[in-house]
Amino acid sequence: MANGFWAYAQENPGQTALVDPDGREWTAGELAAASNRLVHGLRAAGLGSGDVFSVVLPNGADYIVAYLAAAQAGMYIVPVNNHLVGPELAFILENSGSKVLIGHERFADVVAAAADEAGLPAEARFAVGDVPGFRPVAELTAGQPDTAPEDRSIGMPMNYTSGTTGRPRGVRRPLPTGTPEDARHGGSLLIYGLRPGGGNVHLVGSPLYHTAVLQHASQSLHIGHAVVLMDKWLPEEMLRLIERHRVTHTHMVPTQFHRLLQLPDDVREKYDVSSMRHAVHSAAPCPDHLKRRMIDWWGPCIEEYYAASEGGGTFASAADWLAKPGTVGKAWPISEVAVFGDDGEKLPPGEVGTVYMIMKTGSFKYHNDEEKTRGGRIGDWFTVGDVGYLDEDGYLFLRDRKIDMIISGGQNIYPAEIESALLRHPAVGDVAVFGVPHEDWGEEIKAVVEPSAGHEPGEALAAGLIAFCAEQLASYKRPRSVDFVAEMPRDPNGKLRKRRLRDPYWEGRERAV
Repeated sequence: MANGFWAYAQENPGQTALVDPDGREWTAGELAAASNRLVHGLRAAGLGSGDVFSVVLPNGADYIVAYLAAAQAGMYIVPVNNHLVGPELAFILENSGSKVLIGHERFADVVAAAADEAGLPAEARFAVGDVPGFRPVAELTAGQPDTAPEDRSIGMPMNYTSGTTGRPRGVRRPLPTGTPEDARHGGSLLIYGLRPGGGNVHLVGSPLYHTAVLQHASQSLHIGHAVVLMDKWLPEEMLRLIERHRVTHTHMVPTQFHRLLQLPDDVREKYDVSSMRHAVHSAAPCPDHLKRRMIDWWGPCIEEYYAASEGGGTFASAADWLAKPGTVGKAWPISEVAVFGDDGEKLPPGEVGTVYMIMKTGSFKYHNDEEKTRGGRIGDWFTVGDVGYLDEDGYLFLRDRKIDMIISGGQNIYPAEIESALLRHPAVGDVAVFGVPHEDWGEEIKAVVEPSAGHEPGEALAAGLIAFCAEQLASYKRPRSVDFVAEMPRDPNGKLRKRRLRDPYWEGRERAV
């Protein structure tokens, strides 16, 4: 088949390639033409190969068009988390060297304030909808031709990682040489076993500003798969779209599994999900009981990978996981994984240490931050701070992030195991476990719970949850106290912002981790 979206669109211009959240269907030819017009417009605005532009957009065709424009014009596109506030966005605009900002009226106050703070010229500000001081994005493309631009070259996203402390870091890779058709297309989808061609549909249920979400959507387009976009993820709406569009693959997080399984039986049974072939998940540890229930419901399409924005990764099919419960899989063919001790030496199978990876297809650097680029490395190996071990067969098992590890009375305690136990209780809708200061032990275990519907927070429920943990966990792993929140601070992709819960307890104190 044709290599890459543009060649596919030329061969199949009338094929449906994208379904917007409002249900509008875009053909491959329409998407290609829109991306061509945007390339011509960006070049007319002064951008060339290697230049950067940023987007603050909700999921929609505008996002996909912007990605496709960058990917064939040799530019970097910076997909910005639309939950950031003005100063955070201004830092990214300045740090990335963005020459153009495309914002959406939904985020008008933030994008306007950030553009002002970053000193972005008026002629570099464009908006979808009405943003004061921004020109309509239609002016960027008005009168531009639908034809493919000349001097096409490979461009890519430059994602900013949230990190654990300090400012976000832009993960920047050198732009490959050659034409967009020479780029690697399909990526992880080929590792999962997906193949190019019609009859496949990818559902996007998380924000496209996340590295993996945009990668899965763009890779699907590049190998001729239609993409269906959700603006806001809702469990029953996901089931409806799977049935309506005969979705074959999607990218998920364990929180979404939990919310799907909380739907009443009659709602879950109402929808046909038999078209699903690959429901790949990542971003957070998945409790065993959740994964087993999803496999029982959706079948062996529940698959898992572990990766980072910086590169590298592992993959586990449902069969792999059932044979080795808890694994996140073996290294991709284009990656290597190893576990190192604090002394910088590789550890043998079965020993817990810090997980490091190498991406065989090339390295990366943190944009404008050589110190952070050098940090967290052992030679060519890099880490994002996760803790785990490899078994004798090379399968990786994660314990937790090192920064989230609790050290209590000299014991290393991994919150993910405790969170998994608490999620078995019907009153727990969501949970976070972390260490809080203790004069004698250093840290003690705190659980913060978002109660399920119909369960009232309070002392009785807290006591019940602690008693429940006594049946599930060794004494040193049990929470000593339980607090409650109305809603857990998760981002729209399901990643828990645990620091927001933990940091107030440590104000004026210093953690050992």
